[in-house]
Amino acid sequence: MIQTALHHIHESLGAKMAPFGGYMMPIQYIGIQEEHRQVRSSVGIFDVSHMGEFLVEGPQALDLLQHICSNDIRKLTPGKAQYNYWPNGSGGVVDDLIVYQLAPESYMLVVNASNLEKDWKWINDHNSDYQARLKNISEKTVLFAVQGPRAIEILNPICSADLSVLKNYEHLTADLGDCKDLRIATTGYTGAGGVEIYASREVAENLWHTVMQAGDAVGIQPIGLGARDTLRLEMGYCLYGHELSDQISPIAAGLGWVTRVEHLGIDREQITHDKTEGTPKRLVGFVMEARGIPRQGYALVNTSGESIGEVSSGTQSPSLNVGIGLGFVSHEYSSEGTSIAVQIRNKQVPAQVVNLPFWK
Repeated sequence: MIQTALHHIHESLGAKMAPFGGYMMPIQYIGIQEEHRQVRSSVGIFDVSHMGEFLVEGPQALDLLQHICSNDIRKLTPGKAQYNYWPNGSGGVVDDLIVYQLAPESYMLVVNASNLEKDWKWINDHNSDYQARLKNISEKTVLFAVQGPRAIEILNPICSADLSVLKNYEHLTADLGDCKDLRIATTGYTGAGGVEIYASREVAENLWHTVMQAGDAVGIQPIGLGARDTLRLEMGYCLYGHELSDQISPIAAGLGWVTRVEHLGIDREQITHDKTEGTPKRLVGFVMEARGIPRQGYALVNTSGESIGEVSSGTQSPSLNVGIGLGFVSHEYSSEGTSIAVQIRNKQVPAQVVNLPFWK
């Protein structure tokens, strides 16, 4: 099991550690609900260095990415980022990822840790027709997410650039304190605002302490992956292995908004069909109307008790203090306000389909 550069710091802070994506990662420090509320109300720092980073460079970098990505990479300019997925050629998804344009012929791709080997093989296999320069920099790169409404407030005084000018999904190179040449991006997985910071492994410990010191006055806290999951779920964000997989249509999962069918190099016919004709099942959000926490794999049923789908993710929302979930249901049950139920053990607990995100 791989350890991040800050494994010893997480242990010294009393973090509960567990395997995730091939890494030993901090799941929680003082408790998921407390950490969740800290990010929503103030600021927290996540070590998410398990994520994978690839560089794609050269004259044919754009052509390669335009072929394998769902979105229109040509819309990117240096300093911009874009959410994407990779169609897998059989109607599903290889992975979802963020593409950052660093320079006119230089891109950084950030992929999920659990798919790193699969993703690296996928892009290399397709590069045989393009010959872009590919480099896997995952082991040399650390990633800290500083998330929450006060993130920019604590970082700007120690930053060599004005982070407040960055719009959503933009990035720049800057220093934080004496930590030099960091990639700072207004991306994240919490819906709470803030930035993600990419740095070399060598400066990981110094950078962590620099951010923690900068946020000390407002009570910054380290946050684990448990709260990262509840935060993303309140926003209705997809998680690979739950809402996305090699078998799940990206259109059924609600990713039509990052799908440019006219530019697709892979699965164009299938995805065009799914966008035009719809899919048998569709991802929805639902809120529990009685006590009960939906969990992945629980059956979803209609008011007659007939099976209509399955929960893909669920939790007790710390912000809303109610059970919430994502799940795939038959199309006729996907409208806002539809009454459904979750089969929890031997009970059918009522729920209602709602528009996403849960937390607004």
